[in-house]
Amino acid sequence: MERVDKVVNQAVADIGDYIRTQRNKAQISLRQLAKQAGVSNPYLSQIERGLRKPSAEILAQIAKGLRISAETLYLQAGLLERRGGGPVADAIQADPQLTERQKQALLAVYESFLQEKE
Repeated sequence: MERVDKVVNQAVADIGDYIRTQRNKAQISLRQLAKQAGVSNPYLSQIERGLRKPSAEILAQIAKGLRISAETLYLQAGLLERRGGGPVADAIQADPQLTERQKQALLAVYESFLQEKE
């Protein structure tokens, strides 16, 4: 049970770090994102610091505020399983320096190469 708790705590911290990274890339203040997502500043700060685990609904609101897909946050939070594609697709999805549009474009190209190979 202790191991499960560690995994859950790590997932909460990871999603918080991911949200903070995306917010900083978008040059949005914590206050602005909290307002856009319809949550309080302290609550969003707790999510970013890994102290709170956001619900799927809150993640969707945060994603909208960040202008990224809710699916991306669900994947980062462990609410959805990653699609096939292996480590390359995982690396593309996890790269915090790529925008959501860039990730989708790279994944489409990568998948087309895989299909061509078959």
